[in-house]
Amino acid sequence: MFRRIIGWLGYDQVIPERHTASTQETAARLPRIPGHNMDGLGLDFEDMTLDDLLLERRLLRNVLRRLHNRGKKTRGLGSTSTQEKCYDPDDPTLKFVDRDDDLDFLYEDFQSRRALMSCGHAVTPMSLTNWCRRLLEQGESRFVCGQSGCDVEWPYAEVCKMALLTPEEKEYFDKTMASNATRDSTKLCPVCKTSVVRQNQSVLNVHCTVCTANRGRIFEFCWQCLREWKGPAPRSDQCGNDGCTNESLKTLKTCPNIVFHTVQGPTLCPSIRACPTCGILLQHDNKSCEKVECLRCKVRFCFLCLKNKCLMCKSGVAPRQTSIPVWQKK
Repeated sequence: MFRRIIGWLGYDQVIPERHTASTQETAARLPRIPGHNMDGLGLDFEDMTLDDLLLERRLLRNVLRRLHNRGKKTRGLGSTSTQEKCYDPDDPTLKFVDRDDDLDFLYEDFQSRRALMSCGHAVTPMSLTNWCRRLLEQGESRFVCGQSGCDVEWPYAEVCKMALLTPEEKEYFDKTMASNATRDSTKLCPVCKTSVVRQNQSVLNVHCTVCTANRGRIFEFCWQCLREWKGPAPRSDQCGNDGCTNESLKTLKTCPNIVFHTVQGPTLCPSIRACPTCGILLQHDNKSCEKVECLRCKVRFCFLCLKNKCLMCKSGVAPRQTSIPVWQKK
């Protein structure tokens, strides 16, 4: 809740022009903080006037800044660099603005001038470095803007320039990006324990070059059950070993149905779907509408027809999925 509140306090467009703001409207304007679901934010603004909101914001902001500064002294928290980085005010390649730092979620009040990223949000070298480092710690290998509603992916070259990455920071970024990118496509061979990269994300039989050389014949193992491959290949669902099953596919096949009340009337639909973009399994709460947003890839799609864009779901309900989509990261 602490980080959620400071996220709200730091976003200048939270308070709408009218004098009251609902919890849902406020949560929708929050910056995106990794690991937190803003939809359940429990802030009650219904009976507050605009002046009350502004006063509440100023008071909480000052309190939280003191708490954060005290925490930095006692726990060593805060910026990731020992010396604050600042933009050269005479750099003609930067577009400076006189406004708040959009990525300074912890109110560290960095001294550098604010400059615009390609998405139009203002940053400082320190806030950008901290945000991108946080993304890497979350296992990401891409850099996406942290403001709510902005899904712009920044090129790595832009991040290096705008964050003024030091050689040490750039080395850390390069290594962590590579590690995060290969985490989902690398496993240890069950025989020789050599790290093996799966080239085709939709095929389960994987070739181990070390075991092939040692045995004098082609050796493949199953990416799913981690045993020597049996049966015909290639396959994307299972190998010939007993007990080799894809638990995600099993879930998609056996999950119960739920009823959506659409314009066509009550409609049955599987309660769990694999995201059409990244393949993660999502379960519908049967309370919200059929249009959902994936928690991982942030792509919106229709839970009924599984299309990214649909109008009142005229396509009808898509059948139960029999394969898991592979995320083609750009």
